[in-house]
Amino acid sequence: MPSTTRDPWLDNAKMALVALVVLGHTWALLPPGGPGGALYDFLYLWHMPAFVFVSGYLSRAFTWAPGRMWQLVTTLAVPYLVFEAALALFRIKVGGENLVDLFTDPHFPLWYLPALIVWRLLTPMFRPLWGGVVVAVAVSLASGFIDGEFSQLFDFARILGLLPFFVLGLKATPERLEALRSRSARVLGAAVFAVIGLLALTLDRWASGDYLYFKPYAYVDASDQTAVLTRLLVLGVGMAGAVAWLAVVPRVGGWFAGMGAATMVVYLFHGFAVKGLEYAGFPEWAEGRPWLGLVAATVAGLGIALGLAVTPVRRLLQHVVDPFASADRRVDDAVALAVVVQEQERELVGEPVTVGR
Repeated sequence: MPSTTRDPWLDNAKMALVALVVLGHTWALLPPGGPGGALYDFLYLWHMPAFVFVSGYLSRAFTWAPGRMWQLVTTLAVPYLVFEAALALFRIKVGGENLVDLFTDPHFPLWYLPALIVWRLLTPMFRPLWGGVVVAVAVSLASGFIDGEFSQLFDFARILGLLPFFVLGLKATPERLEALRSRSARVLGAAVFAVIGLLALTLDRWASGDYLYFKPYAYVDASDQTAVLTRLLVLGVGMAGAVAWLAVVPRVGGWFAGMGAATMVVYLFHGFAVKGLEYAGFPEWAEGRPWLGLVAATVAGLGIALGLAVTPVRRLLQHVVDPFASADRRVDDAVALAVVVQEQERELVGEPVTVGR
């Protein structure tokens, strides 16, 4: 029987990355120009590339088989529709917002679901493709020229812009990642993050926040040539950061690694908490309290992520995140219970019981 033991290294990497996603969204509530600005830039230079890289690595087995295609519907398309509608209702009823382009212009956390659908559909083409990462980089650079209106459809420009990180994950193997477990790799990874920190402090001199979101070149104040070269540099920094992250992430198991199974729950539900903080007046409270606001946003972000990932909460919310799997489990449980009851009834009347029937 194959081992079902989870790798704490990947679970630590996944859980920490999704916590950083939440943290980035709570930091976004802080007023611009405060001490959180450089931290925000540092985070966005590498954490989404690392998140996409891990997604690619875990998607290597995807094929166009009917079962796999149906999984895209049940685990990504259906949750996207459900949470887009739920978050829109929350924003309208609780926040009093006016929304347009529902479903085609994803809410801030939900763009990742259509992105995963697109990336996984491309997996059978890119995984065996020699030079696939180079091709993906070319696609990313070319996607910057996409028309502004079309680029907003499902955040398509961003999906293509981040494609190289997904393909890099597809090309990774357990044997190649094994090299990142050495002490020298950890030291080098820490050095890479030091360099990324310096780049974040000077981001306004060589790029802008729009590059970190992989927006079309029409949004940046630069010539096409400069925009392409800057995106190429951002891609290189993101790739270095993704690899460095896997080098420095802890390899030990424990309660935090155990939360690695809750990444989708955290990702899909944290948007309600972040918008709730906004509606409660957190951005206004943080105005004039730069350092206290940063501490509060950090504590809130980590609290939201960990709170959603604790086992009782995860088990409850998992039914909403993956309703088809929950229904399948209930059917399996019902069938198993029926078999047990049938065998007990046979025992009562003295009929022979077929073990394992």
